[in-house]
Amino acid sequence: MTQSHPRISKAVIPAAGLGTRFLPATKATPKEMLPVVDKPAIQYVVEEAVSAGLEDVLMVTGRNKRPLEDHFDRNYELESALDKKGDADRLARVQESSDLATMHYVRQGDPRGLGHAVLCAAPHVGHEPFAVLLGDDLIDPRDPLLQRMIDVQEQHGGSVIALMEVAPEQIHLYGCAAVEATGEGDVVKITGLVEKPDPADAPSNYAIIGRYVLDPHIFGILRKTEPGRGGEIQLTDALQQLAEDEKVGGPVHGVVFKGRRYDTGDRADYLRAIVRLACEREDLGPDFRTWLRSFVAEEMQER
Repeated sequence: MTQSHPRISKAVIPAAGLGTRFLPATKATPKEMLPVVDKPAIQYVVEEAVSAGLEDVLMVTGRNKRPLEDHFDRNYELESALDKKGDADRLARVQESSDLATMHYVRQGDPRGLGHAVLCAAPHVGHEPFAVLLGDDLIDPRDPLLQRMIDVQEQHGGSVIALMEVAPEQIHLYGCAAVEATGEGDVVKITGLVEKPDPADAPSNYAIIGRYVLDPHIFGILRKTEPGRGGEIQLTDALQQLAEDEKVGGPVHGVVFKGRRYDTGDRADYLRAIVRLACEREDLGPDFRTWLRSFVAEEMQER
């Protein structure tokens, strides 16, 4: 008989990073606020959490991140101006972000890594399982990864990590999982984890991507986790302990994702994400695709 586990209701979004790969744009603007077409990247992430039923969202922020709070708050002056102009469409889009979820914020005083950022959420999360969504990874809403992870966690308990197969030569860019097959094609049991291994030492080509559903026992482990790679407290190191001993917080499973993912943490992939999403928009796509074909044809002729 399938065991029942507590329903997940809270999402945690670490957003305290400095965004150094996007300098100078992120000198005064949080990287999470960089637009992907006409919405900041962070809004896509919050929308994903809400679509999976997680309307209680805690954002872990840092210095110079006030625009994140402002974006998900009401802007009465702007709303009034749009209302007076009769611009109902833009008014609805402005109000959409403030009506999405119940937002909470906590500051990560020191940039001590993802594990430390997750630990900052402990007072808010309490003793419930919860989801963690990293803002650099945008998951296409047509491929509901987070909902699938929640379903797996409710079935098996413990923690669930999103995995994606990558080329072996790219595995050093990611956390990597050692896995065992289960009876479900997209679900594996994780037996070990290592952060950014050398390709020759990697246990697989299953890379960890930025979605987690975590058992609250992770907090106790994170409190005792010593700084690892890069001098930071690594979430991967804490999850490794959970994988080694199921008695601590249940098993660790992985959901192998084969859908559409947009990486906005890299400049080139950020540009690709904008192009892909713009091409798929009903209001922008037809004209933009026509221009893009013409641009590519001209570039090919010049070369």
